[in-house]
Amino acid sequence: MILPRTILFDLDGTLVDTAPDLAGAMNHVLAGLGRPPVPVDHVRHLVGHGARALIARGLAVTGEARPDLVEGAMPLFLQHYAAHIADASRPFAGVEAALDALAAAGCQLAICTNKPTALAVALIDALGWRARFAAIVGFDSAPRPKPDAAHVLATLAACGAETSGAVFVGDSATDVGGARNAGLPIVLVSFGYTDTPAADLGGDVVIDHYDQLLPALAGLAA
Repeated sequence: MILPRTILFDLDGTLVDTAPDLAGAMNHVLAGLGRPPVPVDHVRHLVGHGARALIARGLAVTGEARPDLVEGAMPLFLQHYAAHIADASRPFAGVEAALDALAAAGCQLAICTNKPTALAVALIDALGWRARFAAIVGFDSAPRPKPDAAHVLATLAACGAETSGAVFVGDSATDVGGARNAGLPIVLVSFGYTDTPAADLGGDVVIDHYDQLLPALAGLAA
């Protein structure tokens, strides 16, 4: 099986179901403002554009979302989330077996996420995954975040790779935009954090389980 040399992964909604802990941080903020909590299943559809956008959308669905409220909530959200980053966040089914198989095949793996880099590293460390990835690049470690190509290119540069022979794996329109703008093919997971069905996002392949990832990648590398 011929596989791409380098695979870039989104994190939230692609490798890890982080919605429970993100919802916990969001609801901590909302409680402080006297707002009702947002259900975890609803938060799954709010994730993908960074903490500030998540807070803004959470405030909007529970009442007013003025810019000053969003900015004031950011420190509280980030502090709570950092302290509870892996309380309930878990890898999606089949992720670790797929990562092991890719590593055994000699593929280089990296993470390109719109999380702040420090939080992404903290989550990866909490899962015991640091050795799996050649680079972890959050939005604040790139010139511009996904869907800008600069984020994808910065991640490739961080692990000494080029666009040739690289593939992106993600779950959202943001990931599709980043991959396309950088000239990479993209595999989408169908179970991620998006309001639009993955099949309608314009990816090259959609998988429903991680046991389909290696064949999907081999198809793109052929």
